[in-house]
Amino acid sequence: MAIGKFQTQNPPFFFIVKLPFVLLRPQGAFENDSGSWRRWFGLIDQRVVVGGWVKSSRELRKDHPPATQPPVGGDAKESTGGKDVKCVEVFQSRIPFLRTIIKVFGGNTAHTKEKLDSILPKSAAPSVSNLLISDGSCVLSLQVVVDSSLAPPSQIMPTGTCILAEGVLQKASLQGKYAIELKAEKLLHIGIVDQDNYPLSKRGLPLARLRDCAHFRPRTTTVASVMKVRNGLNQASHSFFQNHGFIHVEVPIITATNTEGFSDIFQVSTSKSSAKEPKKEEPASMDDTKNISLETVKLSIVEKSKKVEELKRSDSNKEALAAAVQDLHKTNLLAAELEARSKLKSKSRSTIENIKKKDGYFTNQAFLTTSGSLHLESCASALGNVYAFGPRFQADKSESKKLLAEKWMIETEIAFSELEDAMNCAEDFLKFVSNWVSENCYENLYFLSKRVDKTIPDRLNLLASTVFEKITYTTAVEVLSKVTDKTFEAKIQWGVALTEEHESYLVDEFYKKPIIVYDHPKELKPFNVRLNDDGKTVAAFDLIIPKATLIRGSQKEERLNHLSKRIKELGLSKDQYEWYLDLRKQGTVKHSGFNVMFDVMVLFATGLNDVRDAVPFPRHHGKIHN
Repeated sequence: MAIGKFQTQNPPFFFIVKLPFVLLRPQGAFENDSGSWRRWFGLIDQRVVVGGWVKSSRELRKDHPPATQPPVGGDAKESTGGKDVKCVEVFQSRIPFLRTIIKVFGGNTAHTKEKLDSILPKSAAPSVSNLLISDGSCVLSLQVVVDSSLAPPSQIMPTGTCILAEGVLQKASLQGKYAIELKAEKLLHIGIVDQDNYPLSKRGLPLARLRDCAHFRPRTTTVASVMKVRNGLNQASHSFFQNHGFIHVEVPIITATNTEGFSDIFQVSTSKSSAKEPKKEEPASMDDTKNISLETVKLSIVEKSKKVEELKRSDSNKEALAAAVQDLHKTNLLAAELEARSKLKSKSRSTIENIKKKDGYFTNQAFLTTSGSLHLESCASALGNVYAFGPRFQADKSESKKLLAEKWMIETEIAFSELEDAMNCAEDFLKFVSNWVSENCYENLYFLSKRVDKTIPDRLNLLASTVFEKITYTTAVEVLSKVTDKTFEAKIQWGVALTEEHESYLVDEFYKKPIIVYDHPKELKPFNVRLNDDGKTVAAFDLIIPKATLIRGSQKEERLNHLSKRIKELGLSKDQYEWYLDLRKQGTVKHSGFNVMFDVMVLFATGLNDVRDAVPFPRHHGKIHN
């Protein structure tokens, strides 16, 4: 934990402290860190400045010294040792005596008390505020003791209040789990909160409720711990690839290529940043006529016109003729309305096409990328081993707890490699990351294991120490087909993608370890995966761990004729992929890689069940807050 530099001006030996959790830990926690514990005890009696946000608080009243009453009829000045005593203080000392007299004579004591209280100046009883504050650097909090003479308790005690306090570190005045506290001598800053509108004023809000205030939820210990584990996984991932000679490459977020060939994608367009008029609601009559064809109405007009003419020529009563004329008139109005609506739609379509052709920012259609792997292949054909880390986008409207519209992914490409190389690299990566985060994020993982999922340490140890089982897709289907003591919701058959239920059975019940399933049917994988010799499967793999599929990888198709044929089979626009095909025409190379679902990896490490709780600001179908 960081400590600021010494200051030479008053006060001497002045520290800016980032709260070290070893200062604050309960007795018995992290015993192996006794050296650090003794080191921080060396800061006792040092003057420091500490800042943070109030997590909880309590107020303790100070004990009043017994008041010495002056003798009746005596001089107030004499009775106080020569000090001047205000009239109000003398009057206050006589209140009990006056109340006794009033009570004897049958006065209304309660009413009199109200009157006396109203005319006497009210002074708050002296107290001490014990604030537990956190600056986000650790799980535990520091106790700060603030006297009411420095700030009113009502101002500094509400949860979420930000304070910057100067004072002296000392041993805790009250026996409890906090060994050290800060006795504040000066408050340098107070950031107050509006308790009625501050969402974290209520304790114990579930994670689902916290999603509605994503800008505040990092102040909760659980979400803060998740963010720190996420940061640790990020750091560990970069460390692995940098240590193994990979080059970090930034790939574009806006692309002209549909990377996977079958995903729902976001299209990029330009718009002026001006407030738009709210969409007007259509009249009920329009809603009723949405499914009526204009041609049908015109035919109806012809029929009704003939009927009116027949009634005019016949001796029918006038009422029937009037009703027919009225009906014809309404039909004519409906036809006019439908015709006007058709022209409006035609004009809108024309306007949209004109925008695309004339006012478009790019010369052709642009999308938010679903994957950077195609661009990484370009870099791998020159730099060797490369990786990218960033957001990827998918317009998937499913309600899956593991999918977001904006998801973060780690993607790799390895030149001069085949499928087996990519599988081994993915396994090594996962073991390294599991070890790293266990060693470097133990405080936050310990907290999450107490609050969220007690199996976190065991799962991470399993990944770090177990040899993964490698099976083909065909073998997986055969294993699942022989299951008799369990009924799967989705029927298992060759050619159908494995569901979460299938994967969970294989990992948790059958093999009881992480597995790698490879050689999938070509229909289940992107167009650019290398076709196997059987013509039915492709060189792709899924690395499945308890709770989820974490890594997907493949060997890419380096043969131009096979890749061109696959693009044609899927009906993809060849123009989009001309630059990609050029890599096969000019110095092609065998290469493979894999993609890590980073958000899912955070879920696994923290024990959470919903990816929306593992991302600082989640974007998903139907909702975006900020």
